[in-house]
Amino acid sequence: MTTSVRRGRPGYDLDSLLHVAVTVFNERGYDGTSMEDLAARLGISKSAIYHHVSSKTELLQLAVDRALDALAAVVTEPLGETAVARLESVLRGSVRVLVAELPFVTLLLRVRGNTDAERRAMARRRELDHLLTDVVRAAVEEGSLRPDVDPALTARLLFGTVNSLIDWYRPSRALRPDELAEAVITLSLRGLRRTDSPDRDP
Repeated sequence: MTTSVRRGRPGYDLDSLLHVAVTVFNERGYDGTSMEDLAARLGISKSAIYHHVSSKTELLQLAVDRALDALAAVVTEPLGETAVARLESVLRGSVRVLVAELPFVTLLLRVRGNTDAERRAMARRRELDHLLTDVVRAAVEEGSLRPDVDPALTARLLFGTVNSLIDWYRPSRALRPDELAEAVITLSLRGLRRTDSPDRDP
């Protein structure tokens, strides 16, 4: 869904408003947050918020779309000459998106389908699951991954591993995004690799 973006008041931009809104949504829950809460946190009036967006729903839509668009870019055009290389590309890119857009991805993963905006977000997440399943299936067919594990289950487990990072990862920690991505790839794919795969690491 394309959401119209209004021109904001001078001195306060939509991006700043969105970051604060996502922070409050994650703290209080979307349903538990009112426009009064957002106005109080921002130190502006509710009418000032409405110069930027038409509703709290629009804020949610903008926030989850930001996370989904970044993830979709990773999943729909993975890099690599082989399917398993493309799978690694998806995992690596997904970790980088999570780190770069941590509050937005956290909000996305917490939506439960209570509103139309949440249901649309969940539908888009399912589309990404299907795309990852296709990549996993291709890796199985090329002989890089074990054939005895269902590709759809593998896709859910891989995305679940990446998504679990929101529970403990904080940008201030010493582990860099690339190190985190390589750890996820190593631990996630080690048990899935065929021992006789020609591209298996020694």
